[in-house]
Amino acid sequence: MASSNKDPCKKETACSAKCAYVSNPYLETMKEDVLYHFDLGTKTHDFRAMFGDVKHGMGIPSISIMLHEIIKLLCHAKCTEVLAFRIGTSGGIGLLPGTVVISKVSVNACFDPCFEQNIMGMLVTYPTVLNECLAQELLKCSKEINQFNSIIGTTLCTSDFYEGQARLDGAFCNYTYEDKMNYLHCAYEAGVRNIEMESSVFAAMCNRSGIPGAVVCVTLLDRLQGDQIGSSHEVLKEYQERPQKLVGRYIKKKFCKK
Repeated sequence: MASSNKDPCKKETACSAKCAYVSNPYLETMKEDVLYHFDLGTKTHDFRAMFGDVKHGMGIPSISIMLHEIIKLLCHAKCTEVLAFRIGTSGGIGLLPGTVVISKVSVNACFDPCFEQNIMGMLVTYPTVLNECLAQELLKCSKEINQFNSIIGTTLCTSDFYEGQARLDGAFCNYTYEDKMNYLHCAYEAGVRNIEMESSVFAAMCNRSGIPGAVVCVTLLDRLQGDQIGSSHEVLKEYQERPQKLVGRYIKKKFCKK
């Protein structure tokens, strides 16, 4: 996460005295809010002193759990004008390995721009379009770095690494090579340029909370060419540093002015 007094995509507005990012009226009635997975609580820790001026971001594996608690943490810390970044790796579609994809939208396996969640037996749908202005600014930063290729594209988010991504190298496979290639080509025609497993939840929760968010993932291989990664450890290490370099430059440019 990154915070500043300026949002790159919105006009400045006066800070609200109420929680800026949560929409749960029950939080204010609680004597204590414990963030179990962080081992933190509002009675035992001074959230504002500890996190009121957070500047740098991190990847979040258990994205839904983490974002629920991070968003509450930001509220308790009274952070303002927060930006969120999901950085990491992905499989590319029709791209050279090492290409950085800045997501404009996350789509599901049917290429729909939404995240579906079952809440108490009811299927609820949330939009997964990411902040366009933030994506454009990141693309501009990539051109300033001029060390690797970056694009803005659609990201396919799946709940499984193997069959959910049409791979042929899992323990089970009930489809053919032709089925796989047809699906990946359909994905490409739908604008999909990479595949990963967290962007839909990230985008949905950014939209629900009002936090501008960006997904920045490097591609480790072209899935149209195969399922196994062939690059050396040294090459992969350099690839994995690219999203960090890009987001790091953006943060430095926007929030660390001399």
